Amino acid sequence: MDLNMLNDYLAVVVVGICLCVGYIIKTSLNFIPNKYIPLMMGILGCILNVWICGSITPEILLGGLFSGLTSCGLHQVFKQLING
Repeated sequence: MDLNMLNDYLAVVVVGICLCVGYIIKTSLNFIPNKYIPLMMGILGCILNVWICGSITPEILLGGLFSGLTSCGLHQVFKQLING
């Protein structure tokens, strides 16, 4: 299975911003349940990608959603590596 096509939709800047914002939400805002953080990062990723690209197309929305959710997965990978 070739996953190289997903690279077309990944926005590294959006992943970085969502990763930082998600970490801040997780560690600082205890009144927000953890189950809502991926939803928030998906929405934030869409908003950021639309803002960066300047237009709304399905590809831009998919790229933002994919990048926002990738930040959640990346956080979990870092957490697993650090905790063993």
